[in-house]
Amino acid sequence: MQSRHLGIIAVLAMGAWLAGCATGTGVQGPAGEDGRGPAQTAPGPGQRGAPGTGTDTQAAPERGPPGADLLPGTAADADLLSKRRVHFAFDSSALDEENLKIVQAHARYLVANPNLRVTLEGHADERGTREYNIALGERRAQSVERAMRLLGVSGNRISVTSYGEEKPLVPESNESAWALNRRVEIIYR
Repeated sequence: MQSRHLGIIAVLAMGAWLAGCATGTGVQGPAGEDGRGPAQTAPGPGQRGAPGTGTDTQAAPERGPPGADLLPGTAADADLLSKRRVHFAFDSSALDEENLKIVQAHARYLVANPNLRVTLEGHADERGTREYNIALGERRAQSVERAMRLLGVSGNRISVTSYGEEKPLVPESNESAWALNRRVEIIYR
């Protein structure tokens, strides 16, 4: 319980820090074909799949938000933005420190690009009932949404959905596959 409170305090502190540092000078990339947001770009050499994926897994590589390569910042920021999956521990919707950094990077990107919207898709591994996994996926997506909102992203720009166990990233039944399937996908639209 104390660790959860520390996590919430860390998110609130980061939000306050970001609000104090906001200058409103975010860089917007070139408009896409529809004229409303940054153009889609191909994945760059620094973009990669989910943590723990190897060449022997079936997991699709992640792609950063559209125009993420145009976002000013450090190489670490670009690396975090290239990750569009946030992973969770078994039967948990709490963000650990590593995955919180990914959410923070995407929140900063969304704050700097107010025309973008995001869908958060919650997923669970195959263990548990279908109903339980749908609820768990929802809690996970809501956890990411809460963190983004605390960091300044308007709630009307975020939609949340849950697929539970219905869309596994890796369709195997072992611990490494289950770890990859316990996730929230960050989908820019």
